[in-house]
Amino acid sequence: MVTNEVRTRFAPSPTGYMHVGNLRTALYTYLIAKHDNGKFILRIEDTDQERYVEGAVDVIYNTLNLTGLHHDEGPDVGGEVGPYIQSERKGMYMEHAKNLVDKGEAYYCFCTKERLDALRADAEARKVTPKYDKHCKHLSKEEIEKNLAEGKPFVIRQNNPTDGETVFEDEIYGTIRVDNSELDDMILIKTDGLPTYNFANVVDDHLMGITHVVRGNEYLSSSPKYNRLYNAFGWPVPIYIHCPPIMKDSTQKLSKRNGDASFEDLLKKGYLKDAVMNYIALLGWNPGTDEEIFSLEELVGKFDYHNISKSPAIFDTVKLTWMNGEYIKALSPENFHELALKYYEQVFSHDKMDILDLEFISSLIQTRLGVLTEIPDMVQMFNELPEHNISIYVHKKMKTNYENSLEVLEKALPILQNLEPWTVESIEKTCMDLVAEMGVKNGLVLWPLRTALSGQPSSPGGVYEIGKIVGKEESLKRIRVGINKLKTEA
Repeated sequence: MVTNEVRTRFAPSPTGYMHVGNLRTALYTYLIAKHDNGKFILRIEDTDQERYVEGAVDVIYNTLNLTGLHHDEGPDVGGEVGPYIQSERKGMYMEHAKNLVDKGEAYYCFCTKERLDALRADAEARKVTPKYDKHCKHLSKEEIEKNLAEGKPFVIRQNNPTDGETVFEDEIYGTIRVDNSELDDMILIKTDGLPTYNFANVVDDHLMGITHVVRGNEYLSSSPKYNRLYNAFGWPVPIYIHCPPIMKDSTQKLSKRNGDASFEDLLKKGYLKDAVMNYIALLGWNPGTDEEIFSLEELVGKFDYHNISKSPAIFDTVKLTWMNGEYIKALSPENFHELALKYYEQVFSHDKMDILDLEFISSLIQTRLGVLTEIPDMVQMFNELPEHNISIYVHKKMKTNYENSLEVLEKALPILQNLEPWTVESIEKTCMDLVAEMGVKNGLVLWPLRTALSGQPSSPGGVYEIGKIVGKEESLKRIRVGINKLKTEA
């Protein structure tokens, strides 16, 4: 397929959840296509049936749909260069491999597992990289035809030269030169007739007219062999963009295998999808400015793959949580409240939820969150008074101690008992009147009352808001508990 438009592809294997590195590849691939009004293609690479996970294809579809990375062509939407599932394309790979055999660029290999194991053991004993010795490259035409006629198992291997060098150009890492003596004759077609990952990639990318290929830099070492395949076929080589690894720290790569979070895990931990996508975009790429918050549409406009870094990117959970908090703040009150409801259900009974002013609670906590999963702990104080140590009544800045805290609570209790109506405004006025009566600063009155009502060193909302939410009777009850604790424990 020859085309002048930019065509990129995301080609995941259906092996489980969407890990962060894979999602970044999808995002960059999408952005490169859309930045130039090109096409973003989804191809499912399922030729490795041993690693296939039931339901993983649906995970891929759902993730792309959820994140807004809508593909223009793919198994579920069709297109002119399908099928878009590799296992449904297997007939065409053998044909192309035999084409290479006819050109002398590939050859049949009938070596047994025992012989290959012996080659590997010998290489390891000599402490050199295991490499096929081209034994079957030297079989005569008659020997090959006889083996095929007898039904002997075979693979088809790439015929790489042993002298000279192969030059590979990458958009991020520049010119890469590899001594051909280091190139192994990689398998193109396996004994089951299915293509290897590397061979299928080259054939599919060409037939689908892919112009830009995005992948991790761990594939740099195999790229020269890709180039040799393109050249052997006489096909144009696509633009390759290798991305730096995503690290959990300075020495360890981020890996689902090591228990690091997948995209689904991050959503379960209370991160918003848009915040995750924004953060992932910045893992190895920068816009050339100090800006950090981007919508997907803004990323499409600003994304220039030449600004992708060579250096590894550290997955900083603290930074992600900060960014997520910014996204939470930017939600409309209605949208945030809708998201918060399922977390309220973890704390409050249905009867309690009918009584509490949940929208008011949402307005108090929205700007205080890093992730949504902090909500249950943050609102638990509205359900019941937490167990707490009286040391939180002492606050140096507020100039409170056990004695003046007890005094404030004992003065406030009878006044609040007679307070009607019980509103934020009336509670505030009562507290301010007490401040004036005692001739002290606001904090000396408000800190002990807030502490008594919340039972925590910090809380969403102050005395007025907490009092309004928990109600008059509960507020009075909590103040009495505070008085008793200060009398008996101080």
